[in-house]
Amino acid sequence: MVTLGLVVAEFNESVTEPMAEAAREAAAERDAEVAVEQQVPGVYDSPLAADRLARREDVDAVAVLGAIVTGDTDHDQVIAQSTADSLTEISLDRDTPVTFGVSGPGMSGAEARERIDKGAEAVHAAIDMVESL
Repeated sequence: MVTLGLVVAEFNESVTEPMAEAAREAAAERDAEVAVEQQVPGVYDSPLAADRLARREDVDAVAVLGAIVTGDTDHDQVIAQSTADSLTEISLDRDTPVTFGVSGPGMSGAEARERIDKGAEAVHAAIDMVESL
C-alpha cells in the first residue's frame, strides 16, 4: 500500500478544500493511505511542509494542493515558478515523489474552482510514481 502525505494550502480555501476532498477520494480508490495532512497558509509556503513530509519514513510520496489566482501584478507567475522549482528540488533531494496539484497561475478564482480535479490528479501521479519507481 502506498502511503501519502498531503500538503494543502489554506489560501483560496473555496478551491483547496474541494481539491483535498478529491485527493482523499482518489487515494481511497487506489487503496492508498493518507498518513498525514499538513495545512499551510498558501502555495508559496508548501515547500517546507513538503520537505518535512518527504523526510518521514511512513510517507512514500507527497501531493501538494493549492490554487494560485491572478491579481493586479505578476505575483501568481512568481509564486508558481518558485514553488514548482522548490518542490522539484525536494523530490530529487529526498528521492521521494512530490507532485504539484496546483491550479494556476493565470486564472481567476472561478477558473480555479473549475479545476478541483487537480487534487485527484496529484494523488494519482504520486501513486503512479511510487509504483513505477
